Amino acid sequence: MPRPFTPKIVTANHLLEGDVVYLTEDDRWSRHMQDAELIEDEAHAAIRLIDAEQQGNIVVGAYLADAKPGSNGPEPVHFRETFRARGPSNYHHGKQADSLAVAAE
Repeated sequence: MPRPFTPKIVTANHLLEGDVVYLTEDDRWSRHMQDAELIEDEAHAAIRLIDAEQQGNIVVGAYLADAKPGSNGPEPVHFRETFRARGPSNYHHGKQADSLAVAAE
């Protein structure tokens, strides 16, 4: 018997900047997981992944990642996606630097 489908998000890396990005319901790429489209249908997930893979001029390495609904949008299920969502481990650039700048204001 097949396993039940786990909700997914489409994620990739931005081609030029290397940042982790997430495909939104309105076909944009966002650097914030909470903006991602949470896909709860397996066939729709496959189509969205194909859509992402065809955007090789914008992103590389697109794949489906398990996610769960959260109060502010999709949340990661696995450690890898939690780590990717936080940004680089070096605090002086990327998402982590942006969050420190906002906290300092």
